[in-house]
Amino acid sequence: MSGNIFTFQDYKSTPDPFYEANVEYLHPSPVPIIIDNGSFQTRAGWACDSGELSAPRLQFKSVAARSRGAARSETQIGNDIPNLEPLRWLLKSQFDRNVVVNFEIQELMFDHVFAHLGIATEGRVEHPVVLTEAPCNPLHCRQMMSELLFECYGVPQISYGIDSLFSFYLNNKQRGVDRPQTGLVISSGYHCSHVLPVIDGRLDAVNCKRMNVGGSHAASYLQRLLQLKYPGQLPALTLSRMEELLHQHSYIASDYQQELEKWRSPEFYEQEVHRIQLPFSAKQASATAVGAEERQERRANQLRRLQEINARRREEKIQQDQERLDNLLAVQELLEDGLVDQFQRRLVELNMDSAEELQSYIHKLGMNLEISRHRSLQEGQDSRAEALDFDQPLEEGDGGGDPDSELREENTEVERSVNLSQPVLKLAEYHQLYVGTERLRAPEIVFQPSMIGEDQMGLIETVQFVLDRYTPEQQGALVENVFLTGGNLLYPGLQDRVESEMLAIRPFQSYFKVRLASRPAVDAWYGAREWTLQHPPGAEGWITRQDYEEKGGEYLSEHCASNIFIPMTISRPTQRANEVASGTELTLPADSLQTAGAVAETMDTTLACDTTVSLSHTRKASPTTQSSTHALLNT
Repeated sequence: MSGNIFTFQDYKSTPDPFYEANVEYLHPSPVPIIIDNGSFQTRAGWACDSGELSAPRLQFKSVAARSRGAARSETQIGNDIPNLEPLRWLLKSQFDRNVVVNFEIQELMFDHVFAHLGIATEGRVEHPVVLTEAPCNPLHCRQMMSELLFECYGVPQISYGIDSLFSFYLNNKQRGVDRPQTGLVISSGYHCSHVLPVIDGRLDAVNCKRMNVGGSHAASYLQRLLQLKYPGQLPALTLSRMEELLHQHSYIASDYQQELEKWRSPEFYEQEVHRIQLPFSAKQASATAVGAEERQERRANQLRRLQEINARRREEKIQQDQERLDNLLAVQELLEDGLVDQFQRRLVELNMDSAEELQSYIHKLGMNLEISRHRSLQEGQDSRAEALDFDQPLEEGDGGGDPDSELREENTEVERSVNLSQPVLKLAEYHQLYVGTERLRAPEIVFQPSMIGEDQMGLIETVQFVLDRYTPEQQGALVENVFLTGGNLLYPGLQDRVESEMLAIRPFQSYFKVRLASRPAVDAWYGAREWTLQHPPGAEGWITRQDYEEKGGEYLSEHCASNIFIPMTISRPTQRANEVASGTELTLPADSLQTAGAVAETMDTTLACDTTVSLSHTRKASPTTQSSTHALLNT
């Protein structure tokens, strides 16, 4: 068991350094900048194939923290935030799931990247940019991104690509395959998972599918499981620590139900459970390990303090009574001196009626004072005697017949027997997390999203749905090259699980091959760098400033790792309908107005993608409405 005790690393990020860009980056031609714009991490670097520049220069989380009303310069980006947990309520991201929608935060990310890479040109960026985007990225999002890069930063050229396809491209290159490949790319990131069919080196965008389940859902699910299991450790179960548990302690079971049955065995549990030691204070441990002698000494000290407090209060009470007695005796002396008028006034002030009442009160107060002084003196002598008895220990022969001492000895023996029979729970063990079945339950949501209440297909069901849209020959070509990539597919046992699931859904004795990316989390950046070295700026796949101005911000130059450009065009209405719409004003009855609304409902919108696809599956007008429409058009 001692070998399965782990501790949280609690990584503290350090601010990114400011690099200096060498002159060689601009001459003879500007070196492109590669930016893997991920929803969990952003990676940026230069398109170089040698030295330390062949790796990403910047890696930071895609979050920004800025308090309300703070200046733009006070925003903290990525690694500038040493600990995310105290500022988690302030964190903002440019992503909604895996699509960039907050371009103000995206601009802050670009500022951070260009400043730390050492871009010193004033007012513009002279380097081409290769940027990753989501599969089937909406045209509006690409238009806003192109507008930001061309108009705000003045970049000369841009190339967009899908991160998982860049990884697919790189791993094919590493295998020595140069011809266009057909395969099925399965990627899973922080917010979403995708199944992307690739036919002859190009993405088949029509049959792509997305699952809204990713690493963030697994971390939240693991946090909820441990919070229910350890309600007393809620502050220690932070989301950052749950991500650390996922990355270092979780695994995928090849057979989920069979693996859960194994965990029912106590021997298997003792062998496989991971104990995570939480930090705790050593002062608390020393405070709890208090012996019987220490407890007795504490009680004696408390008794002494109480006795001192009572003696002090008694002295104050005696002093007050003495002052009151002196005051009453002074009033009585006024009567003895013959000052009757002053004596009467003082009696009224004392709320007394006669001298006899005053004399009686003086007698009672004097008696009480004597009793209080005698009692105080006696208690003082007793307390000193008790202190002497407490300080001097008894000899062996003394107190042998004391029943209280015999009772204390019996209680001590009982306590010792109880302590021997019951194991003592150490404070360190109280601050431990026993992570057992949670190790496989959290990542299982990729295959069973229903575990977290998501009403959607699992990963293998999505693969089956995509394959069913192809002919048997195309299915065979796709499953011969099943490629796994993405930061949420780093769990041990994932490849074996996908292979077993593929064996279950494929026909008997059919062939398939499952491959895992060499570096699933960072291969997207390295693949984009490799593609840029093979396709320098100006080649196929680059968008120039002229293309942006002529064809619009949503324009995309396609290449082997990009999306498919699907321009949307709206068909113009017919000439006859234009004449009716723009003719002279006519006073139409209410029925005619309803008929005109039906005409608008039946107008078609087309979408051009190699062939014009009709989207006129809208509500059809009734036969009565159609006849009224023809009559209106004929008039």
